Amino acid sequence: MTDKELKDLKDDLWHSADVLRAGAYLAANKYGQPILGLIFLRYADILYKQHKEEIKTEYNRLKGGRMEKSMKEISIEKCGFYLPECAYYDFINDAPDDANKATLVKKAMEAIEDENPKMDGVLPKEVYAQLVPEDAPELLSNIVRIFKDIPENSTIDIFGEIYEFFLGKFALAEGKDGGTFYTPATVVRYMVEVLNPQPGEKKFLDPACGSGGMFVQAARYMHDHNATESEQMKFRCYGVEKEPDTVKLAKMNLLLNNIRGDITQANSFYSDPYNAFGQFDYVMANPPFNVDEVVVEKVSNDIRFSTYGVPRNKSKSTKKKSDKKETVPNANYLWIGYFATALNEHGKAALVMANSASDASGSEYEIRKKMIEEGIISQMVTLPSNMFSSVTLPATLWFFDKQKPNTEKKNEILFIDARNIFTQIDRAHRKFSNEQIKNLGVITKLYHGDTQAFVDLIDEYKTEFENAPESSDNKEVLTKDYWQSQIDWLTERFPDGVYADVIGLCKAAPMDGEDGIIDQDYSLNAGRYVGVVIEDDGLTYEEFKEEMYSLNAEFTTLSAEAKNLEELIANNLKELLGEWYGICEI
Repeated sequence: MTDKELKDLKDDLWHSADVLRAGAYLAANKYGQPILGLIFLRYADILYKQHKEEIKTEYNRLKGGRMEKSMKEISIEKCGFYLPECAYYDFINDAPDDANKATLVKKAMEAIEDENPKMDGVLPKEVYAQLVPEDAPELLSNIVRIFKDIPENSTIDIFGEIYEFFLGKFALAEGKDGGTFYTPATVVRYMVEVLNPQPGEKKFLDPACGSGGMFVQAARYMHDHNATESEQMKFRCYGVEKEPDTVKLAKMNLLLNNIRGDITQANSFYSDPYNAFGQFDYVMANPPFNVDEVVVEKVSNDIRFSTYGVPRNKSKSTKKKSDKKETVPNANYLWIGYFATALNEHGKAALVMANSASDASGSEYEIRKKMIEEGIISQMVTLPSNMFSSVTLPATLWFFDKQKPNTEKKNEILFIDARNIFTQIDRAHRKFSNEQIKNLGVITKLYHGDTQAFVDLIDEYKTEFENAPESSDNKEVLTKDYWQSQIDWLTERFPDGVYADVIGLCKAAPMDGEDGIIDQDYSLNAGRYVGVVIEDDGLTYEEFKEEMYSLNAEFTTLSAEAKNLEELIANNLKELLGEWYGICEI
């Protein structure tokens, strides 16, 4: 399936959400569960069909012998699960278009969970009864029929892309609420690009995992960088998520992307289901920002948080003992400390955090200073605004590297200001394009001395340039001008093909010296170090002076006109309202 065919398929399938929205008696933020559940049913059906002949052959070969196995045992060996006949998609799709369809879907999901314990409690069995209203009992059948259009030869990768596409669409549709379970895929892809996870027996933690997007993008990155299937199988992810419904979304996401791991329902502040301290090769998350209800005494003796320090209010509380217990002023630095302490001696981490944390004062300042002096913070990136459905202001990406204190880069941090690098989706949302992710990612590679990555990326763009059309009316077709602009963006900023500080984009800031990290009072705000580009307006001094006189004269004239209008409005009101206006004015 080509990229265009996959895009067209996803767009056609999204129509199912419109069908559901038009006729279902279901809250707007509940559309995701039934549709994602049907995607899973279709996935299970197609994957099982693709292995069915192989399963039958193996069953008949072993039948009657000492090594005889059941169809269920062989199915689990061959495709990872067993699909009972009542869960075949055709069985459900071909049934009458009436209210009984909801019962069939529920029974299918119950049977899958009964036969496959690892899926127990994952599927949204109960919601389908709401999709057969009396005035439109055929509604569920219409939606089931839409997903029948997914081709029978679809791979796991295709289903994973469809699932992630729907998660993103639901997040956009739900606005702020959608942000609780979904981090935009292009932001995660950039985080993974910088983190550069290596395959093998690696452990990956996300303590606020939402629907599991961090795990999915990390697995795809390794797949795209030629990790073998056996290496990917050794990669295991461990997620913690507080919301029960979101836990189900995450578990389905892992199954649909063939990722090994566990998702635990818990509150990461008060529960440590994986004994995280010092255990993980990689940690990634987009945790909730600015939480202020975490009880101090529940976290103050937890080594995950106490190692660098627990945020505290500046002065002791004057509340009576009967009042509620002391809470942290802001939990952002609890998350930050948790990420740092969960890493093993070779570990790396990436997290999304509110911009305000970069300059936070008080006890948070002391925590940040300790981490900076230890040398584990490797990179800070300020993101554009409007990249998230739940946050409109720019957020910051923090990167940790436990090996950095043992290198010559211990006493410096790479800062990148990416606020002006984005692709507009619609009026309220932005994303990174594939090329913007690669261009930003190669800055980190150059900083670490990987000049070949820069050469390879330029060569990749040159190849695309040679194969691209001169122009096109189709906005999705990338022309020669587009690819030339990517080459120019890189070569103008790094003409020698090696890392260099670029005003307005990147700066390797040292600890000491003028405008160094200590001089900036341990701020991690990229703007303080990177600076801004001052554009030359091309005017001579005399031309500039004349332009300023002209603007000042225009301002004076407009101010006078505004004053006259103000007096005219006041006089008109007096004439209209008489004495009453005078009383109100007093």
